[in-house]
Parts: sequence; C-alpha cells; structure tokens
Amino acid sequence: MAIRAILFDLGNTLMYAKTPELWPDVIRRGNQALIKYLSELGYLDQQDEFLQEFNNRLHQYYLQRDDQFLETSTFLVLKELLAEKGYPNISDQIIRESLDAHYAITQKNWELEKDTKSCLESLKRSNYKMGILSNAGDDRDVHQLIRKFNLRRYFDFVLTSAACGFRKPHEKIFEIAIENLMVKAEEVAMVGDTLNADILGANRLGIFSIWITRRVNPYPSGRLPTKPKATINILSELPSLLDNN
Repeated sequence: MAIRAILFDLGNTLMYAKTPELWPDVIRRGNQALIKYLSELGYLDQQDEFLQEFNNRLHQYYLQRDDQFLETSTFLVLKELLAEKGYPNISDQIIRESLDAHYAITQKNWELEKDTKSCLESLKRSNYKMGILSNAGDDRDVHQLIRKFNLRRYFDFVLTSAACGFRKPHEKIFEIAIENLMVKAEEVAMVGDTLNADILGANRLGIFSIWITRRVNPYPSGRLPTKPKATINILSELPSLLDNN
C-alpha cells in the first residue's frame, strides 16, 4: 500500500543541537533563569536548596517516563514541588512564565537542519499529509520551537507526549497520530533518529519506519536493537525514497 502520510520526530531529525556537549550548562542556565523569575516575584527563600530539589525531581521524572513511557510534564513537576515548599496557591500563569524563562535559554541551542524546509516543501507539493510526533516534557516548548523555525505551515498537526500523556514507543501516541492523519497505519511513514522510540513504536503498528542517521552515534557492535524498514542519512534523501517505495 502506498505511503500517504509522514510523521516526523523533531529533535535530531528536523533540528539539531548546535553544541550538544554544552547541554548540561545550557540546562543549568535555564534553571537559573527559572529560579530568578520566581525569586523576583517573592518566592523561593532557599534558592539553592530549591534548585537542587528541582533537579532531583526532574531526574526521577525522566527515569520514570523512560521506564513506563508515560508522560506527565515539567509543569506538573514544578507545580507539585512548589506546593510542597509552601507555595500551594501559586498561579499556573506564574509557573508557566517561569518555565518560559527556562526554555528561552534552551531553545537558543537548537538549529534547523539546512535541508528541512526544502524536504518539507517537496513533500507538500506531493500532497503528503504530515505531522510532528515529539517526545517532550513541555508541549509549549515544542510549539515555540516550531514557530521559531516557521514550520507549522507544513504540518497537519503537532502531537507531543506532554500533551497526550504517552511517550514513543508507546502504541497510544502512534494511534492518536494515525487518527489525526485519517489514514491506515500501513499508509504512514515515521521518520526519526531514535531506534527505541521512533522506529520501535512505528514497527509495532505496521508503520513504515525510516531511520535518519546523521545525528546518530554508531552502535559499537554494529548490531541494531531494532531494525528500521529503511535508512536515510539526510532529509533530502527522503522524497526519492518515498517515490521508489
């Protein structure tokens, strides 16, 4: 059956980290911006203690979601911690704005792949339905990045794990995406860089899995834990792959 729709991962597929080795420092500065925002509004008497506890909570959250493939959000982690520290009535708007201060820092480390727009333009001309399927702890962060790179016009929808509660490779997030595309699973291709999320999840539902490898570290043994249906190195190879499928 012919491919009629394409799902794209976002990070390391359509965009990449300019300095991946600096992510720890970037995240640290983002957290500092979050703490500064809250403290300037009169919250957080013990800033260093709160920052350490926030980092610990995020670490536990990441471990849990990677084990169960269920997503809550960084918003809820922060809200619950603030309540425990004596701020149960802090408004959702303030929490949201503090997270925006954090993501304003981290978003600067993302860059659009040079062939993203030309690839999407080609696929759009060929009348493919397209969607973004992203594992992310914050839905708004993803939508802000998509606006930053002026990508929204190419996609029929954007679905994040933070918005739906399920992380790739959980079947549910793929099922929701297929429902949005209004096609059959075998008419969908999934393009992503992560074998144990993008490729495994797609394979489970009979979606045509396409592994993009330019941002992928080689597997030492050469043996892949999950095999994609097809492999490309760069996005510009995708239109011809689909034409010949």
